[in-house]
Amino acid sequence: MLLALAGCGGGDNVRETPRSGHSARHEWPVVAPADPAKANAVLIRAISLVGTPYHWGGNTPEGGFDCSGLVNYVYRDMLNLRLPRTTSELIRLQGPRIQPEQLAGGDLVFFGTGGKVSHVGIYVGEGRFVHAPSTGGTVRLDRLDDPWWHDHYSGARRLLL
Repeated sequence: MLLALAGCGGGDNVRETPRSGHSARHEWPVVAPADPAKANAVLIRAISLVGTPYHWGGNTPEGGFDCSGLVNYVYRDMLNLRLPRTTSELIRLQGPRIQPEQLAGGDLVFFGTGGKVSHVGIYVGEGRFVHAPSTGGTVRLDRLDDPWWHDHYSGARRLLL
């Protein structure tokens, strides 16, 4: 059971995003998703969950979310798409690897340290992503160019082709 829930890490693996005004802001190109209607459904649902409590192993708005539980819930709820449950399984999904400057709404963005991916979120555009970051927190929007996320960015996958 522990292996199935180990996808998000939480705790010390995901740190609070620094809120200093010193992070360099990147100009993020607008990349149209292949299916705008599906992407919009995913983005609206993901953003609507901002503020939902983090809960390790959680995968519902009522029970809270961990990072991969949030991704699974949004894609299942809006597109009836069943995804692997853990972050390590999600990064192995077939599909194009996306460079940061080519991110489109709905792409999955991954983070980790030492070559091990431990966190996932949903890219929403303009360098921002929705994710369930850590114990004691809530689902929130963060920026890819904030220092911690920038330094721990591990790649992205496109599901909406």
